[in-house]
Amino acid sequence: MDPTGIALHALGVDLLGLGVRLVALLVIPVNRRPSSAMAWLLAIFLIPYVGIIAFLMIGNPKLPKRRRAQQREINGMLDVLTRDTPELELEPGQEWVGSIARLNRNLGSLPMIGGNAATLIEDYEDALHQMAAAVDAAEDYVLCEFYILSVDATTQEFFAALERAVKRGLTVHVLFDHIGSLRVAGYRATTRHLDAIGVEWQPMLPVMPLKGKYQRPDLRNHRKILVLDGQVGFMGSLNLIDRSYNKKANLRRGLKWQELVTRVEGPVVQAMNAVFLSDWYSETGVILTAQAQALADRAGRLSILPVPRLGDLDCQVVPSGPGFDNDNNLKLFNSLLYLARRRVSITSPYFVPDESLIAAITTAAERGVAVELFVGEVADQPMVYHAQRSYYEVLLRAGVRIYLYPAPYILHAKHLTIDDDLAVIGSSNMDMRSFGLNLEVTLMASGRTYTDAVRAVEDQYRAVSRELTLDEHLHQGIMTRLFDNLARLTSALQ
Repeated sequence: MDPTGIALHALGVDLLGLGVRLVALLVIPVNRRPSSAMAWLLAIFLIPYVGIIAFLMIGNPKLPKRRRAQQREINGMLDVLTRDTPELELEPGQEWVGSIARLNRNLGSLPMIGGNAATLIEDYEDALHQMAAAVDAAEDYVLCEFYILSVDATTQEFFAALERAVKRGLTVHVLFDHIGSLRVAGYRATTRHLDAIGVEWQPMLPVMPLKGKYQRPDLRNHRKILVLDGQVGFMGSLNLIDRSYNKKANLRRGLKWQELVTRVEGPVVQAMNAVFLSDWYSETGVILTAQAQALADRAGRLSILPVPRLGDLDCQVVPSGPGFDNDNNLKLFNSLLYLARRRVSITSPYFVPDESLIAAITTAAERGVAVELFVGEVADQPMVYHAQRSYYEVLLRAGVRIYLYPAPYILHAKHLTIDDDLAVIGSSNMDMRSFGLNLEVTLMASGRTYTDAVRAVEDQYRAVSRELTLDEHLHQGIMTRLFDNLARLTSALQ
């Protein structure tokens, strides 16, 4: 090519790169967090062609329009069903709980409901055993939804219970996240086993372009729900898999996942039922009629009052994720932190907050609230581990106490307690992935006895953990700090 042609080619490349950058400035900042927008712009300005391809593939932190329309349709139906459900009458001094319940209801369409009972299950194998026993006790239907679902030596008791339920004539529906389950050993054997035992199953957010099914691979359904007959429910952090996740690296390091599951009985289980039905509808376009009818009484309202009241716990189910127009879980966490008066305890295996959450946590500590954070001493995801470490200095300087749960356990439980009044437990981490990219489900429970039970679990964490000091954190090596900072930058690419 002659010099003039080379110069024109170079000019064309430069103009194309400039055009890409200008378009990026016009498009990327719209309705996006400043940190996320800046990270994407930085990537595109430094590596324009790679950056723009990555943005086109994973840059939109929402599900497609059709899925979001389905969620709005579901919310509309729930609004109609719950229209006549009154707000709870709270004791003096508890009005702030009512304001949080209204927030959750406005965003997720599910009310706070009284008359529930709940217990906690800390032991991994015991949680699986209790869920299997509950399946064996079911008389009508089983709804099973987990991010990761795998048949192995640890979970075989549960799957045997599902098989027995089918043989008794129950309808058993199973949902699992496609990518989440595909990434663990034995995926094909698990799907073949589900077929063999006769349950109806669907992968959530499937990435199967050759079958005409495709969702962005970084948008995942991270929920964990088990519902029996609309009367008994389980939710929390546990996935249906061995606590090593059957990964060679985990087995070599001796890693074991530490979880927390709650068993719930009472009217609020119908709300858990509704979340499963909404996910089944989103994946299949089919409403499970029999299970949906169990939600409504003859007047077409959510059947929460006729369900037996089994305790004195006020509960609310809070769904969240990229199908919603708002960050439901993030707004819940931020609101609780700003309303806390005495004490906040946070347990999150993956702690990568956005600007609003880090401000809420540090502000709580700086106004005298005793704030503590429980995280793992070791982690299974290096990028997340280093990203969360980058926030420790600002937390420690604000007065937040950080406790490192000891190896070889991966502290995977996800819960939050506020003062002596409120506990939150579910599938949601306190990280930007859970706020923007994952479908999550959270249970908010108001009641002193239940909150004390969660506090007792936190006391156990504290007893076995090591407290991280500011001096120790500041004396980490320069390469560690470099990895922390790089991981923090990439965490904002949403």
